[in-house]
Amino acid sequence: MFGIIATWRMALEGITEAKEMLKDGASCGDAIETAVRAVEDFEFYKSVGYGGLPNEEMEVELDAAFMDGDTLDIGCVGAIKDYANPVSIARALSKEPVNNFLVGAGAEKYAHRNGFERKNMLTERAKIHYHNRVKESKDLELKPYSGHDTVGMVCVDQGAHMSAATSTSGLFMKRAGRVGDSPISGSGFYVDSEVGGASATGLGEDVMKGCVSYEIVRLMKEGKTPQEACDIAVTNFDKELKKRRGKAGDMSLIAMNNKGEWGVATNIQGFSFAVATEKEEPTVYLVQFDEAGKQYFEVASEEWLENYMKTRTAPLVRK
Repeated sequence: MFGIIATWRMALEGITEAKEMLKDGASCGDAIETAVRAVEDFEFYKSVGYGGLPNEEMEVELDAAFMDGDTLDIGCVGAIKDYANPVSIARALSKEPVNNFLVGAGAEKYAHRNGFERKNMLTERAKIHYHNRVKESKDLELKPYSGHDTVGMVCVDQGAHMSAATSTSGLFMKRAGRVGDSPISGSGFYVDSEVGGASATGLGEDVMKGCVSYEIVRLMKEGKTPQEACDIAVTNFDKELKKRRGKAGDMSLIAMNNKGEWGVATNIQGFSFAVATEKEEPTVYLVQFDEAGKQYFEVASEEWLENYMKTRTAPLVRK
């Protein structure tokens, strides 16, 4: 059995390629890195990699992580600038004996010394988004912080080896140097090949308060299915934040165990995710809620999928 699950529709092309690799016997590490890189390289996905939305100083700072579920090795980068495919840099760091989490200039020096591709990650399209948001914020008193759709993935290969990975440009117009949950072990991601893995997307500042990815893996270790674990962890932590703080930020979690079974839970409308397993073709699902507030999944329609791409690739005009 093999499989891969990812946050958001933007992962579909990547997990489609990863499934073919897994079918041919590729390792979970190679498959998940390939899948995340596909998202990082597509400039129209404005919350990850090339074309990612800039910080308040109009600089693109990227966060990424990789975890090996066999060894529990992790590699992470935070606030790295001007390097393509931060997930690959994170994976390389996971193989180092120490210094596994590097940020800013230190991460960039490591990437340079190890021959990673240097690239200006700020696109003209992202500049237009930035200038439009500045104008909207002044004219309409809008909050600049929006658009924080991390791509997070969990993968299991034919040998039941597992990996997890994340990549993001973080909050739009964040302060320089801000790092969210995505590269933080236990918060943005966690995986154990003896159990399963989980990954998060949402408001990092709130996700980090609960180490929700680790909690999901812990619940699976106690015998919960991935879906049960997601439901319990997300529901309980959402309630806890609201009790203590009066509100809870966006929080969506995906999970997969070492049998390729998966689960998803969210506290927002509009969350999408993508799955591919040995038995299931690459599919995009939308999370919906019934009148009682109970979530359920439906396969995204062709109309929804077409509109998704049209919206993201539509020409932009500076306001």
